[in-house]
Amino acid sequence: MDTQAAHEVPETTDTPGAESGVHGYSKQKDQHLKRLRRIEGQIRGLQRMVEEDVYCIDILTQVSAGTKALQAFALSLLEEHLKHCVAAAVEQGGPEADAKVSEATAAIARLLRS
Repeated sequence: MDTQAAHEVPETTDTPGAESGVHGYSKQKDQHLKRLRRIEGQIRGLQRMVEEDVYCIDILTQVSAGTKALQAFALSLLEEHLKHCVAAAVEQGGPEADAKVSEATAAIARLLRS
């Protein structure tokens, strides 16, 4: 399997109303990618720990750290979405504003369940 292909994200989305173009996270894209690479390293570290038969509690501690890192990333992305996409839709008004607020609310609910 091509290593690069394994990391590619599909260009399409199943989210209604999700448009392509400039997103709220665009200004911090390099920072986000750096953060995600660090998280990826944490996950690879978990794989190594299992391969090396590390003590269960030590692995669970690292799982918790990885989970917290992903949650922090998600919150940062959510904040940018609210400030950029939702705020712009609310400023324009109409049904698009209601749709963006509902979409953000659903995203928050998914984060809370995870």
